[in-house]
Amino acid sequence: MTTERDTWLDPLREGERGPDAKGMYLWAVVTAAPVWDIAHGRSHPLWLAWPAALAAAGLYVVTTHYAFADRRRALPVLGLLTVVVLASAAGFRHNWLYLVVMLAVATGTTVRGKVLPVVLFAECAAALAVAAGAGADLTGILALVWGTFTAGLIPAIIIRLWEAIHELKATREELARAAVTEERLRFSRDLHDLLGHTLSVMVVKAEAVRRLSRVDADAAAGQAADIEQIGRQALTEVRAAVTGYRGRGLTAELDSARTALADACIKTSVRTSSVRPGPETDALLGWAVREGVTNVVRHSRASACEIGLRDDGGLLVLEIRDDGPPKKSHGHGNGLIGLRERVKAAGGAVETTAPPDGGFLLRVAVPYEKEPYEKEDGQ
Repeated sequence: MTTERDTWLDPLREGERGPDAKGMYLWAVVTAAPVWDIAHGRSHPLWLAWPAALAAAGLYVVTTHYAFADRRRALPVLGLLTVVVLASAAGFRHNWLYLVVMLAVATGTTVRGKVLPVVLFAECAAALAVAAGAGADLTGILALVWGTFTAGLIPAIIIRLWEAIHELKATREELARAAVTEERLRFSRDLHDLLGHTLSVMVVKAEAVRRLSRVDADAAAGQAADIEQIGRQALTEVRAAVTGYRGRGLTAELDSARTALADACIKTSVRTSSVRPGPETDALLGWAVREGVTNVVRHSRASACEIGLRDDGGLLVLEIRDDGPPKKSHGHGNGLIGLRERVKAAGGAVETTAPPDGGFLLRVAVPYEKEPYEKEDGQ
């Protein structure tokens, strides 16, 4: 089971610094103001003033420690700190009023949820009453009330923002795991559909071979030959499926694009820059070519298509442009949505443009590691 302590420690294990108790201990220095009063003879009796100052500092440190370690134990200590601070401020007055600000910091660190504003307003009201009872002027009273409110609100906001960041990171990781799981399930379903029938036929023929091997060797050999043929065919289909998942790469997809566009009677022009990207980028660009050319062949009604790849300052920019007629709607299918998601995951971007006068442009820009040398291929 994940505890609240684990929630706070996980980001620290990953090298990310978040708010912690050590950063809040500094506010215990506020007790120096009552100590100054004690040292200058403004707080009597001394036998009560010294324990009160030490108790306020100690209870504050304990409260903030438990706020990050075990908040359920921090709440009772915060209640005791509230009693000590308000009683001391009302009894000794003067600089003891600053302890209310320290109390607000402990409150903002410890209390969560909708109850926090209520508690802070209650502490502001207590600060107002104590300051007025101590004979402070209006400016001093307002300064103390405002300081109390902000001292409690700011730590609470910082902690809540950090918790939100941690939750978003956990959600992102969970979504990534779910996406991987879904992809595995989809691949498993495809392989099952691909091999289920084939393996069933192979089992039936293997049983036939076993039965015929003793009575008709020629028939058994024919069945065995069928098993060999079916097995080879299944192997070819599996390799084709796996190749489809990995992507065939940019060069192979450009060759297929030329053939597909020529078969569709679409004039083709290809311009490439012979920068050699890494395997993942190469596969991603190949997939982009396949998706873009498929859309041109199926939907564009174009007579010409231009495919261009260029180096643009650390980015490889692929552009696929056709001259098809204007369309009433330019909705994006699942292919472009999936392409956009994968390119974004690789740190790139996908843009689509459909001018009113016709044509369609698909632009894919992805980062890559430079190995520059120039070459052009036109057709």
